[in-house]
Amino acid sequence: MDNPVLSALNSTLATVARGFQAVPGSAIAIDYIKNSYQNDPFRVVLELGLAVYAVKYMLSKKYSIDQNNVQLTEKEIDELVAEWQPEPLVQPLSEIQRMELEKAQVVVGAQGPKPKVLSSGKNLLNLASSNYLGYITNEDIKPYLHTYVSQQKAIATLHNYGVGSCGPPGFYGTLDVHIQLEKDIARFLGTESSIIYAQGFSTISSVIAAFSKRGDIIVADDGSNFAVQKGTQISRSNIKWFKHNDMADLERLLESLQKEMSSSKKRSLTRRFIVTEGLFQNYGDMAPLDKIMELKHKYKYRIILDESNSFGVLGKTGRGLTEVFNIPAKEVDMIVGSMANTLSANGGFCAGAKEVIDHQRLSGQAFVFSASIPAMLAVCASEAIKILETKQGEKLLKQLQENAAAFRAVMQSAPQWIEMSSDAGSPILHLRLPQSALVTTSVLTRDEEKMLLQDIVDEVAIKDGLLITRAKYVESQELHLPRPSIRISICISHSKKEVEKAAQAIKASFGKALSRRK
Repeated sequence: MDNPVLSALNSTLATVARGFQAVPGSAIAIDYIKNSYQNDPFRVVLELGLAVYAVKYMLSKKYSIDQNNVQLTEKEIDELVAEWQPEPLVQPLSEIQRMELEKAQVVVGAQGPKPKVLSSGKNLLNLASSNYLGYITNEDIKPYLHTYVSQQKAIATLHNYGVGSCGPPGFYGTLDVHIQLEKDIARFLGTESSIIYAQGFSTISSVIAAFSKRGDIIVADDGSNFAVQKGTQISRSNIKWFKHNDMADLERLLESLQKEMSSSKKRSLTRRFIVTEGLFQNYGDMAPLDKIMELKHKYKYRIILDESNSFGVLGKTGRGLTEVFNIPAKEVDMIVGSMANTLSANGGFCAGAKEVIDHQRLSGQAFVFSASIPAMLAVCASEAIKILETKQGEKLLKQLQENAAAFRAVMQSAPQWIEMSSDAGSPILHLRLPQSALVTTSVLTRDEEKMLLQDIVDEVAIKDGLLITRAKYVESQELHLPRPSIRISICISHSKKEVEKAAQAIKASFGKALSRRK
């Protein structure tokens, strides 16, 4: 006797088969499936398993994601809210941070050689600004500024182009004044081409990351500024640091890397760079470019030279470190600089070979993804370069050197009180407490040393009318944190007599501060 279940199943399957065959094209689909699975048993098993899982999933019971939810009463909710202690949005300020905020000087009105400060309402002699050549409100060069950077020209630029470009250079942010500025920089330095960036800080970081990638090698001075450090980090390259301005340590490191690469079984093609500053922001001394160039050629490296503080300052005509060492700028692969210091404008630049510059127009992150600098600032930067190319520019640079030498001479007369790392000719001077003096008094922590220097800053502001500042750092992110110091910026807006008087006051304040520690 036939099994009724099997009979019903056969009848059902036969009905389904007849219904499927009634569908137009079903015969073709059946033949395709038979041929597809004929020599592929793994596919049959896999898709059969997926079909079984799909059927099981559709037939399974629904479940609620809130099945473990605990219902609280209003009283319990109020108790939990009362007990909750929120975490602070930011960490509480330390004693030194609170002191820095309380004692920060606020300038009222326009920038200048003797700005008015909010705390006392007095005008202080400004030794904290990087306005080295006094392009900002300098009475001595106003006749020359009338020829080049007149107010009428700035107003005309504003009327023609507006306040900002409102777009990145690669789209609609490039104006004729931007192109002219790039030509002026390249002509002034003696390179094939140049490119301008919208932010001075981002320029060197972007240039490094545009050329050095993962697996490449960067050998950098450990005294380099924060922007250089960030550029090496975001490049994801293999970074090696040599001791500040120590050429023996640099050569030792280059020799070690050469041996390591020659002994490696996988000799992959790597790009290799030496990164350094022309005039170090954290120390005020110059890089020995002549010796670095020798090592560059010997070990086949490219050089990225950050001249943010030396451009427009060092050399007879302000062309920077290459002029000091009489090295053609074309021999340096990339010269990077800021236009916010000497030129009193905004943004930065990179000068070099045409191929090097063209690469950055597509690969320089800060160039591609930033709006270009305002036309007014581009015009001001171009005109500032024109001043440097005149005889008056040479006079301004000579006066800057004389002021820096006058300040340095006073400071060098008290080595027992003041340690100074800056080179002759540098307008940046870092004044530190000598280690010998600290040992004879008592051992100071870093915060105590900063507070002692801040006392000097406050004292000369109140008693002598000087606006100076401690060197500030993002200490949690600095890779090679320098010792605390007072950073002095010399400019030509002050007379030699004013500079010498200021130096005497600062020297006396250092002596008093150390006497109080005994």
